[in-house]
Amino acid sequence: MADPARADILGDQFTHHLRVERGLAANTIESYSRDLARFLDFMEKKGFSPLSTGQADLMDYVSSLAGKLSARSIARNLSAVKMFYRFLVSEGKIRNNPARLLNAPRLPRRLPGVLSTEEVERLLAQPDQTTSRGKRDKAMLELLYATGLRVTELVSLKVTNVNMEAGYVRTVGKGSKERMVPMGGKAQEALRDYLTGGRAAFLKKRISSYLFLNSRGKPMTRQGFWKIIKRFGLTAGIRKELYPHSLRHSFASHLLEHGADLRSVQMMLGHADISTTQIYTHVTRERLKRIHEKHHPRP
Repeated sequence: MADPARADILGDQFTHHLRVERGLAANTIESYSRDLARFLDFMEKKGFSPLSTGQADLMDYVSSLAGKLSARSIARNLSAVKMFYRFLVSEGKIRNNPARLLNAPRLPRRLPGVLSTEEVERLLAQPDQTTSRGKRDKAMLELLYATGLRVTELVSLKVTNVNMEAGYVRTVGKGSKERMVPMGGKAQEALRDYLTGGRAAFLKKRISSYLFLNSRGKPMTRQGFWKIIKRFGLTAGIRKELYPHSLRHSFASHLLEHGADLRSVQMMLGHADISTTQIYTHVTRERLKRIHEKHHPRP
């Protein structure tokens, strides 16, 4: 009979817990599993069982990562370890959590790249709306900027997720949490144009429940959309490097700049913790500071 205290068995049980009970995304589970494997390998080489590990042993592990990984990667590794020990406590495999008081290294606040409103207007003007492809691209860009959806959420939308009459999009974000986001008139107009005069060209008499399709009639992919936004960024003369989430970041920053409250923006973005949304207040303050320095007569 296999020893239930073996590290590899505990690791498999933890992965199962993340997938079935926590409902985390596949990419997140893969990252946590990889980080935990690093930790368990370290403990095995030291001759320690994860069930008898103390806080000093965990500190040794964190110290071993210094110089090998960035502060962000160390913090992610530590997050996996802390979640693993919370799991062990919840399963009754240990009584005390040695990782409870372990602190992650301080991370620099990474401010996302944000487009100005003028740059967004130029970007959204690029698709050729006389073509089916242009109608699709226009609808995707307008909807992304109007709702702040994650790109994965955007390409996962089904036709039934869009309520044109009410002007809302229903999406399922991280942690399988559903939310409703208003989309505004411009996005509705572009989406209606795509649905009535563009989407059928991608279907080619086939059937698909997905809203945005590629040239083969398959659901648009995250990578496919990235290529689209990068191409339009070049034709729009935008010198900033564009990322799949550039319009999501711009959506949040522009809402706050124009007076939206942080709680409402948090709900629309689907952030579980408002501290995640607060990064956009830093973006807004930095931009206002640059405007002040540029235009005030006595900067």
